[in-house]
Amino acid sequence: MAEKLVLAYSGGLDTSVAVRWLAVERGYDVVALTVDVGLDRDRAMVEERARAAGAVDFRLIDAREDFVRYFAFPALAAGAVYQGRYPLATALARPLIAKLMVDVARETGALAVAHGCTGKGNDQVRFDVSVQALAPDLRIVAPVREWELHTRESEIEYAQRHNIPVPVTKESPYSTDENLWGRSIEAGPLEDPWREPPEDVFAWTRPVAATPDEPRYVEFGFERGLPVSLDGERLDGVSLVERLNALAGEHGVGRIDHLEDRLVGIKSREVYEAPAAVTLLAAHAALEQMTLSKQQLRMKALVAQEYAELIYNGLWFTGHHQDLASYVQSTQRHVSGTIRLRLHKGQATVVGSQAPRSLYAFSLATYDEGDQFDQSAAEGFISIYGLPVRVQAQSQLLAQPGDALRIAAPDAGA
Repeated sequence: MAEKLVLAYSGGLDTSVAVRWLAVERGYDVVALTVDVGLDRDRAMVEERARAAGAVDFRLIDAREDFVRYFAFPALAAGAVYQGRYPLATALARPLIAKLMVDVARETGALAVAHGCTGKGNDQVRFDVSVQALAPDLRIVAPVREWELHTRESEIEYAQRHNIPVPVTKESPYSTDENLWGRSIEAGPLEDPWREPPEDVFAWTRPVAATPDEPRYVEFGFERGLPVSLDGERLDGVSLVERLNALAGEHGVGRIDHLEDRLVGIKSREVYEAPAAVTLLAAHAALEQMTLSKQQLRMKALVAQEYAELIYNGLWFTGHHQDLASYVQSTQRHVSGTIRLRLHKGQATVVGSQAPRSLYAFSLATYDEGDQFDQSAAEGFISIYGLPVRVQAQSQLLAQPGDALRIAAPDAGA
């Protein structure tokens, strides 16, 4: 009796070819597992394709609610954006898929799991490390790291030769991944960083020239750092994100062209569409600016960068993540309120904010009547604040004539 293996099955080129390769070349009974975190393909078609490729069993798990609640929204609260550009859509889905792979392996008695990741990408690390953390006894198989099909063209030819239905042709060479938090596109003409992304890579966002001339204003309600309403209507997370993807995408919001640093050490040109993520990140940042102190904002920015690196690098199931998540959750206890944005010509711009526990005090900020700021106190504050500057300047920096210029341009006299 053949050994069972659970394959994370997307229905794309790599995993469709992998089903047959694992069955024929390695002798596994392949259980194809599709996790719906915002599936871009017809469910019946995905199952049909998996079975046609040779899977003995097919499982589909609707994980959209868990994905938004436990992965996307916590990353939003953290402000996690990799290298200041990428909202981490694909990276956020991988630990959830890995967890469900382990669950199905336990249910079916499988002794191995597999994925369709390449040996030069980030996802292999995310899957492998997550499985090792959750089930170190399971064998991990990565066909793309082992087989002789070294190019997408050779995979396409293999699929055609064995009558494996795949959605990719030599004329449409893109590799895509999609979930509720964003869509990623790579390969083909995108591998030339000098070339502007062709319009056919985009599916969720309109080009700016085709967006409405009139702006669309939207309002988001947040509770403890999490979005709970859109334009006054309370929505569950999945519905809110789906509705916002369509709304912001119509106005061209969320296109990202990024030359990013992969975990394995190479730079890769990636194109992303993330209308909801980009819009919500802007709204959340504005609400934090109103409700967090200067010191909290400074520290939160450091944690956000570390959180993004952790997600990108596949370290979700770690104690380090638990520590960072606890800090983030603490910072969000007063991040509640309403943010208004204008969606127009590819931009999501914050135009209004209010919060019941805002740190913005009109009576202190205004220059008109009602100003309660004691300006006479500023002189004493400046004297104490500038004391160490005066002491150092007189003792060390201004000892010789002309030193003031050398402070501003230390190499000027060289």
